[in-house]
Amino acid sequence: MSLDVRNVITLLQVFDMRRSVAFYRDVLEFKIVETSGPGTDYYWAMLALGPETIMLNTAYDEGERPSSPDRDRAVAHGDTILYFLCDDADGAYAHLRDRGWPAEEPFTTHYGMRQVYTHDPDGFGICFQQPVDASR
Repeated sequence: MSLDVRNVITLLQVFDMRRSVAFYRDVLEFKIVETSGPGTDYYWAMLALGPETIMLNTAYDEGERPSSPDRDRAVAHGDTILYFLCDDADGAYAHLRDRGWPAEEPFTTHYGMRQVYTHDPDGFGICFQQPVDASR
């Protein structure tokens, strides 16, 4: 018997749920699909952008969150990158910049992907990429 998998959903542990939801909703235009509770004081959220889905969960239980992010924990987030295949990496760059979000200038890799990188509020990497003719 083989596994029948339709997709994979990433779960990110975030420091500040409101800030992270605002980024994914307002900057990247994800839609909130479901949350762990009513209002804005939830600890878990599922968001979707087209067919892609992510989940956010607070990194700390209620009453246990420190006043600022743990640097050691945040540094480890740099090892995680969400790659989004898109039709226009340059357009994704303009979209981010239009919303005041910092992003690296788009570039074309030697293996034929046009890419633009940014980070979410918790330091998780995000890359929008499109296949292009690398010889151009």
